[in-house]
Amino acid sequence: MNLEDYKGVFIYAQQVDNQISPISFELLGKAKELAAPLNAQVTAVLIGSDVKGLCDSLAEYGADRVIVVDDPELKDYRTEPYAHALASVINEYKPEIMLVGATAIGRDLGPTVSARVATGLTADCTSLEIGDFPLQPIPGKESEQKHNQLLMTRPAFGGNTIATIACPDNRPQMATVRPGVMQKIDPIKGAKAEVVEYNPGFTANNKYVTIKEIVKAVSDTADIMDAKILVSGGRGVGSAENFKLLDDLAAALGGTVSCSRAVVDAGWKPKDLQVGQTGKTVRPKLYFAIGISGAIQHVAGMEESDIIVAINKDEDAPIFDVADYGVVGDLNKIVPKLTEEIKAAKAAKAGA
Repeated sequence: MNLEDYKGVFIYAQQVDNQISPISFELLGKAKELAAPLNAQVTAVLIGSDVKGLCDSLAEYGADRVIVVDDPELKDYRTEPYAHALASVINEYKPEIMLVGATAIGRDLGPTVSARVATGLTADCTSLEIGDFPLQPIPGKESEQKHNQLLMTRPAFGGNTIATIACPDNRPQMATVRPGVMQKIDPIKGAKAEVVEYNPGFTANNKYVTIKEIVKAVSDTADIMDAKILVSGGRGVGSAENFKLLDDLAAALGGTVSCSRAVVDAGWKPKDLQVGQTGKTVRPKLYFAIGISGAIQHVAGMEESDIIVAINKDEDAPIFDVADYGVVGDLNKIVPKLTEEIKAAKAAKAGA
């Protein structure tokens, strides 16, 4: 493998029902950042059936080029034809970096493709940057340190440590990226990208599955990644029943309840509401951390919130290190009082 043959930062532009998934725009934002020090082009790989009309939206969010693989076999996601499509693009166009969203689709597609193109893959990344590997030169082997490598950071051992991984000897450098972690750019209205149509050909084999029916489940759980105000509770809330205090506060604020991993592990709240490295990464305008100690795994999922308010009886809790405002005391007394004050203020404003 001649590493010099591999150029550019590629992202897999996931679409479902001919709608670009938000993770694709997030990946483009990060790809633009990574491409700058490499002086490289950003390419989106769009796979599906009758999807060429989606190219302009990818251009507006940062794609310099869009490679479109359009075929009736790609109407709905199936591992084999999609893996064949993406692996063929990689073999033909030789990207230096290939990013895939760590969605249900991406977690299936990414590892399959990386195996086919004989490279490594770092899964569920929370940070990506261009740098040197090893991070610190080994004494006596300084000349062996490689530059301009993709440094891929992800939680390891159940979120108890952070690992930074590189793939210096194979290309492309591949990673799946957790949704909500990277930031999309402000759209550039009217931007256009070079559009390349590529079809490697599709012949059904014994790995093709037949889709009998697609059932779209409707969840009654709010998506905390979209919330502008989050009221998040931890182990310190005490019980599932005591989350009623947080429900009332969230209702008064027009916000959504979320939680820490300890709450999910205790069975008090569903996994969909978990914030943190092993949950979801959120960026609300206002984040309440109530009864949450502030372990690094949780902080990594909410530290980009615009305003963080912490309520905890332990004045030494690490959460106060990242909070903009902190209240030390019993949440059972503070939260109801806060809810009353907010309701009173809203009532007074409405009556003014």
